Amino acid sequence: MKRLWTPAWIVRHVAMVVLVVGFLGLGWWQVTRAAGGNTLSFGYAIEWPVFAAFVVFVWWRELRHTLRAAREQATSPALPVADGAEPAVPTPAVRRPVRVSRVPAAPADGVDDGELAAYNNYLSWLNANPGAKPGDYPG
Repeated sequence: MKRLWTPAWIVRHVAMVVLVVGFLGLGWWQVTRAAGGNTLSFGYAIEWPVFAAFVVFVWWRELRHTLRAAREQATSPALPVADGAEPAVPTPAVRRPVRVSRVPAAPADGVDDGELAAYNNYLSWLNANPGAKPGDYPG
């Protein structure tokens, strides 16, 4: 629970309380306006408490995420360290790559489109030069 009392979390707790109180106050203000005859305020009277609930939801989700990360870190097995070596880092699971055939598609009507070929050359050049800008294209 000490992780929830760091300066960053204290700011989050205070922000959550201020936002929820503010949103609920604005909702009550809209209820009083709606009771005074402003029919548009009925929608806002519902909207502000929904905003407050969303703030509580996000705060609760972040709280659980932090506690779950702390629990997983505490229960993860320690990795063996050889004398004078860096601690071993577990290798993430690597999935088998998907093989895709790269056969260019033939035109449907058998006619070669020059503009399409020029565009495909441009795309090929961009793919071959990942750091280049489109303005650097020599063609």
